Amino acid sequence: MADPRKNLIARPLYLEVIKAYIDVPVVKILAGIRRCGKSSILQMLKQELIAKGIMSEAIITRRYTSLDIPENFSARDMYDDLKKGMRAGEKCYLLLDELQEIEGWEKVVDSLLEDDGADIYVTGSNSKLMSSEISTYLSGRYVLIPVYTLSFAEFIEFRKGRKGGELDERELLADYLRFGGFPIIAAGDFDERTAYQIVEGIYTSVITNDIARRHTIPSQELFDRTVRFIVQNVGKTFSTNTIVNFLKNERRALSVETIYNYLIWLEKAFVIYRCQRYDLQGKSILKTQEKFYLADPSLKYCMFGFNPVGLAAMLENLVYFELRRRGYDVYIGKLGTREIDFVAMKRGERIYVQVCRNLPEDSDREVVNLLAINDHYPKYVVTLDDLASGNIEGVQIVHLRDFLLGRV
Repeated sequence: MADPRKNLIARPLYLEVIKAYIDVPVVKILAGIRRCGKSSILQMLKQELIAKGIMSEAIITRRYTSLDIPENFSARDMYDDLKKGMRAGEKCYLLLDELQEIEGWEKVVDSLLEDDGADIYVTGSNSKLMSSEISTYLSGRYVLIPVYTLSFAEFIEFRKGRKGGELDERELLADYLRFGGFPIIAAGDFDERTAYQIVEGIYTSVITNDIARRHTIPSQELFDRTVRFIVQNVGKTFSTNTIVNFLKNERRALSVETIYNYLIWLEKAFVIYRCQRYDLQGKSILKTQEKFYLADPSLKYCMFGFNPVGLAAMLENLVYFELRRRGYDVYIGKLGTREIDFVAMKRGERIYVQVCRNLPEDSDREVVNLLAINDHYPKYVVTLDDLASGNIEGVQIVHLRDFLLGRV
C-alpha cells in the first residue's frame, strides 16, 4: 500500500513555528477545529524529525479518537502504552493526536516531560486542552500553536497538488471564496453541493463530539437556532440580549446565561472566534460590542448556501484569519463614533485595515475613517474591486488577492 504521507502538501507556516521548538522542554499544543489539518501537520513533523537524523523507532505516534482507542481507555492505559514504546535512556518524541479525549492526559504528559525528558507534541479540537488542569500541571511548560483552515496561499498549493501546473489566481480566489479552506475540500474534486455536505458533516461532528457530549443542552432545537443566528450574523455586532430578542420573536425562550454558555462552547470547539473592540483614544480593550468570526466561511455556506450578495461579511472573515495566521492580535477599532474594521497589533507593530467588496466612485468615503487615525502605522483598504489600486493620502488600496498572498 502506498504511504499516504508521501502525498502530504506542506504547510510551512506551521512547520517553521514547530521547528523552533524541537527539543525545547515544553509541550507543543496544536489546537484548532476538527479537520483543519492538525493530524497532517504531525505527520509532516515526523518526516522533519527523520530528516534531522532521528530514528523512526524514537518517534511514537498515537491517535486518541473514539474509533482509535478501546472503550474505557484511561490515562493509566495511555501512560503504560507510551512507556512500553519508549526506550530507556534514549530521547523519545511523542506525537499525540486528539488528546483531549483522554481524561487526565495532562498528568501523563507532565510525567513523561518531567521524568523521561520526552519531546512532546499534541493536537486537540477543544480548548479543554487549555483548561485549569493544564495550568496546574504544565505551568510555564507548554506553548499553544493555533491551527486554522487553509490560507489562500495554502489553498493554491493544494489545488496545484490536485491539478498540477500553473493555475489562474482569479479563478482560485473565486473557488476559495466559495468553498473555504478545509484541506479535504481543497485537495478533492467536489461540486458545490458535495463540498457543503462534507463541511456539514464536519460541523455535525464538532457539535456532537466537542459540545453535546461535554454539556447538557436543554433543547437541541434551540441550540441549533442560536447557532444559525450567530452564523448568519458573522461580522456583525450583536449581544446575548440580541439573540434573546430574536428567539422571543420566534416565540422561543432562552436565558442570557444559556446563550452566553453556547457562545463559550462554540469558541472552545473553535467554531467561532471572538473579536473584541479596541478604543484607539483610550488605548484599552472594551468588553462590549464584540463581533464573532467563523473558523471557515464554508460553515456558513453549508447551512445557508453560497450567496454572492452577502459576500462582504465573509471578506472580513478571510482578512481576520489572515491577520491571525500572521501572528497579530486582532481587534475592531473604535475611534470616537468611527469604526475601523481591524486593528492588528504584534510586538509594537500595528496595521489598520478596512474591508469592502467594491470601492464606490468616491473612494474617499472608504478611507475617511483611516485618515482620522493620527499616527504613521500602515493603513489599508482591502477590496475585491479589480480596478482599485494606488494610494490615497497614505492609505494603500489593495486587492484581496494581493493582501492574502502577502504582496503588500
